[in-house]
Amino acid sequence: MAVHPGMPSFPGDPAVVTAPVHRIDRGDPYNLSLWTFGSHTGTHVDPPLHFLPGGLATDALDLGVLNGPCQVVDVEPGTRAIGPAEVAKIPTRTTRVLFRTANSSRWAAGSAFFDDFVALSPSGAVALASTAVRLVGIDALSIESDPTGKFPVHHALLGRGVLILEGLQLAGAPAGSYELRCLPLRLAGGDGAPCRAVLLPT
Repeated sequence: MAVHPGMPSFPGDPAVVTAPVHRIDRGDPYNLSLWTFGSHTGTHVDPPLHFLPGGLATDALDLGVLNGPCQVVDVEPGTRAIGPAEVAKIPTRTTRVLFRTANSSRWAAGSAFFDDFVALSPSGAVALASTAVRLVGIDALSIESDPTGKFPVHHALLGRGVLILEGLQLAGAPAGSYELRCLPLRLAGGDGAPCRAVLLPT
């Protein structure tokens, strides 16, 4: 996701704010800007520290988990939540999976936040955590839609060492095999970090 003022953000998260510090058109020798945004802005990585006290922070993550062979798995249109049946479609021995849902076409059609996004269900998270997957991504600003505020999906995944990649835009990435390149900002002690995530055809 392109980071810019006015971009969609998860409810309660800080909005993106930018301000000029130096500008050539004001007589300065160079351009320089101040940017303010949350640690979970746009496309970002959730490390264990996001929900687990004492968990690994973003700067301590194994970049080998975030980079390498990856499967994009289509979720059927009309699916409200990704459950065990969708998890069962992940090829055996997959270690990185990105779920491409109806969210992607909605992002492509407009940039406003929508709260009825397709998310991973608690039972889907438990099923996923029992596989070889070590990184799961989704085309929503959160992998979880939880009205209880207990966040069972995040706890089930991060508690089993499964990293989470959120805020993906997958409209142009058909289901199949790719190489994932994902480098989160190296925020010391970060509870999350925006990243540039790129899929390369294999």
